[in-house]
Formats: sequence, structure tokens, C-alpha cells
Amino acid sequence: MVLSFKSRRLVSKHLLKIYNIFYKSFGPQHWWPGDTPFEIMVGAILTQNTNWKNVSKAIDNIKKAGLLDPEKLLKHRMMIPKLIKPSGFYKLKSKRLIAFLKYFLDNYNGEASRMNIKKIGIMRNELLSISGIGYETADSILLYANSRPVFVIDTYTRRIFSRHHMFEYDQPYDEIRHIFESNLPRRVKLYNEYHALIVKLGKEYCKKNEPLCNTCPFPNILH
Repeated sequence: MVLSFKSRRLVSKHLLKIYNIFYKSFGPQHWWPGDTPFEIMVGAILTQNTNWKNVSKAIDNIKKAGLLDPEKLLKHRMMIPKLIKPSGFYKLKSKRLIAFLKYFLDNYNGEASRMNIKKIGIMRNELLSISGIGYETADSILLYANSRPVFVIDTYTRRIFSRHHMFEYDQPYDEIRHIFESNLPRRVKLYNEYHALIVKLGKEYCKKNEPLCNTCPFPNILH
């Protein structure tokens, strides 16, 4: 049963408490893996519908080819499908990555720092206008590559918090994002760590099938 809007507002006040419990249980997660903002951007695009192990292999291929640079990678775009094949859906992801590279070079000369001149809303809309980039990917780029305070919502977030009746699983993305952003301090480090901890909890406890509820550190604040 999903709680009333009033009850959900009450629960949302506990978001920082939940974060502190997660952090105490798991410690810092050191997200997002990547040495440069551009590497993080590439990873955010390639991680769609796959796990990070596969993405890491694809990025390693790009590095070994000496192409982890937006201009070089676009120049050698014919190599992209082969390089990113480990990430799965490589033909589709190649098109998406090429579309992003063109946007990144045409608008910002391939420099992530130039993106931060614009307001978050404008940057987000620009990213969402690129073929194949949805809310989660755009927000991951903003948060992890550009250090902008945007809370990332993913499948784990939906699964964990809907199981605790905070919102419906299929509630619109931006409505869920607003719940977090309007009830947490607007800090990049907090958003970064919170999202990473949610993923950690989802993988280890709140699994899609046979969740380990009895040992899960998520506080039963609704009971």
C-alpha cells in the first residue's frame, strides 16, 4: 500500500537520517570511477543497460587505443563500435556516444569546465536533447562529471524507497528527484555519496528477487 501524500512528506524528512545509516553501514564508495570528467561522461553513456565491469573493459579499450579524448575519439569514430563492444548494445551506444561527442566539441570545445558556466536547468535540457541520453544519464553527467547538485534516480532508488512506501515505483523521474533535492542539503558530495550508497544497498540487500530484508540496514521508519 502506498502512503498518502501527507505521510510521504513526513517520511521525506528522514532522508538525511537514512543517508547517515547507509554511510555508517557501508562507508564511502568513492564514486564515480574515472580519472577525468570526460572519462566519467563516457562511462555514464556506456553504463546504460549493463554493469560497470563491462563498462570498465570498454573504457580500458579506449585508453589503450589512446583515444580517451573527445576530439581524437570523434576523429576515429569508426573504431568506436569495436572498442566499446564489451559494454553491450555497442552499435546503439556508438551512435549515442558520437552524438554526445559532436555536441561536446561543437558547444564546449571538449572542455567540461565550460559547461559549468551555464545554469543547471539549461545544461540538463541540452543533455536531454541529445539522442539516447535520458534523465539518469544526463543527471549522472551533471553530478559526477560536472559536480552540479543534481540527485540521480535509478532502478535501485525506485526499488528501495518504493518498497518502503515512500513513493510509487513508476512515479515520474523528476517527482522522485524533487523529493530528494527538496529534503536534503544541496551539496554535491552528499548527492554523490547518497546515490552510490543506494546502489550498494540495492546490490547487496534490496535485490530484485529474494531481498534480504531481515539484515538490511534500511531503518523501518514507517513502522
